[in-house]
Amino acid sequence: MLPFLLRRLLVLPPLLLAIYTLTFALVWLAPGNPLESAEGRRPPPEVVEAMQRQYRLDDPAAFYLEYLGKASGVSWVLGHADRPFDLGPSLRQPDWTVNEILRDALPVSVTLGTAAMLLAMAIGLAAGTLGGLHPRGWPDAVSQVLAMVGVSVPSFVIGAALLMVFAARLRWFPVGGWGSLEQLLLPALALSLPFAATIARMTRVGMIEQMASDHVRTARAKGLSRPQAAWRHALRNALLPVLSWLGPATAMALTGSFVVEKVFAVPGLGRHFVDAVLGKDLTMVMGITLTYGLLVALLNLVVDLLYAWVDPRIRLGQ
Repeated sequence: MLPFLLRRLLVLPPLLLAIYTLTFALVWLAPGNPLESAEGRRPPPEVVEAMQRQYRLDDPAAFYLEYLGKASGVSWVLGHADRPFDLGPSLRQPDWTVNEILRDALPVSVTLGTAAMLLAMAIGLAAGTLGGLHPRGWPDAVSQVLAMVGVSVPSFVIGAALLMVFAARLRWFPVGGWGSLEQLLLPALALSLPFAATIARMTRVGMIEQMASDHVRTARAKGLSRPQAAWRHALRNALLPVLSWLGPATAMALTGSFVVEKVFAVPGLGRHFVDAVLGKDLTMVMGITLTYGLLVALLNLVVDLLYAWVDPRIRLGQ
């Protein structure tokens, strides 16, 4: 396992470099000017020229290399930067650095995404297991309907419906904001349902296949009940497809809840990323994208390690 882990960690820097290069090219070529205000006003020409020199916006190659050196920590090692992993100042919010915005907003998005995935796993595994144990029965029909609704209805529609019913009409939860369990539950539920639907469908198919397998039939012949055989022998193997999907899905939930954050007024990274793209804030877009890329890579690595734990027959690196 250790050689596999080292190989995956060695692949990480080239992967992040490719993400950085592609993001830089797309953002640099996108229309817009980060020095313009939201109303389209620009500073005087001499101020624009000074800002372009300061941020290296007049030289894409210099900007690319200088930002890469600071973001990777190489400039800090060489003594050319004050701190490692410096993602630079926000071009649209000059009073803030990208590191400071990530420090404040990333924990919010991570908390929301983690809560959403925990809810998705609980709902999806329960519904999928019941559906797989009772195919063509009423539990299977209920889980199929819920899965279809979760896959078909967008998160922002679910979020708006939850707000209207449970916050505006019943007043069980606050309308928006952040900082308490009540403010976390509705956005986490809205974000979790599409993931729960996919988990339920995958678990259902896996449970049906495993319950019909030879080793489960042997366990039943030895006297185990259907629920016991499912828990001891079928569920672990049925989880393998879910695990392969869980890494990217968790990264998407942790960092991709842009619309849900907007609907529930959650102060996460979603608002900053959307504003940065619309305003061509190069440093902000690249800083958030690199953070997302690192999260996806690390979560996929965790999933590969979990594979070996769930099924010892799998040999990492083979």
